[in-house]
Amino acid sequence: MIFEEQEETTEETTEAPEAEAPVEDAPAVEAEEAPAEEAAEPEVQLSPKERRKRSRSTGSEAKPQRTLEERLAEREAARKRLAEHRRTRRQRERQAREGGREGTPAAEREPGRKRVRQGIVVSDKADKTITVKIEIARPHRVYKKIVRTSATLHAHDERNEAHTGDTVRIIESRPLSRTKRWRLVEILERAR
Repeated sequence: MIFEEQEETTEETTEAPEAEAPVEDAPAVEAEEAPAEEAAEPEVQLSPKERRKRSRSTGSEAKPQRTLEERLAEREAARKRLAEHRRTRRQRERQAREGGREGTPAAEREPGRKRVRQGIVVSDKADKTITVKIEIARPHRVYKKIVRTSATLHAHDERNEAHTGDTVRIIESRPLSRTKRWRLVEILERAR
C-alpha cells in the first residue's frame, strides 16, 4: 500500500506540469508539423515494389506514339541485327573448331565412309557369325573421367575363319540379319 500511494503521487506530479502548459501553444505546434509529416509520410510508406517502379519511371521519358508500320520496321531491324550477331558468332565458333583440328588425323566417321571397329571374338558358335566384344574408353562429358564401356556386335564371317579369342577388325555393312550389321574384314591376331 505504501508503494501504491507513492505511485499515485508520482502520477499526479507528472500530470501537473502538463496541465500548467498553455493549451493554445500545443495545437499550434502540432498544426505546423502536420503538413510536413503528411508530405513525408507517403515516401516512407511506399512498398519496395512501388519505390522501384518510381525510380525506374523517373529515369526515362515515355516513348512517342508510333504507327504500326514504324513498330514493324523497328522490329525487323532488330531481328536483322540479331541475325547478323548470330551469323558472326557461329562463324567464329566454326573457325575455332576447324583451327583446333590442324595436325590431327581426319575423324573416323565421315559421310559416306563406313565405320571400322577392332575387338576380340567372344563367340564363334553360330554358323558364319561371330560375336565381337569392343572396348570403348572415352572421357565423361561433364566430369572428364575416363569411362570404360564395352559393346558386343554380331559380324558376318563368310568362311568361319575367326575363333574365340582372336583380335579382329570389322566394318559396318547393310543389315544381314536381325542383329548382324557388321562384316569381318581381317583377323589381326590369333588366339594362343
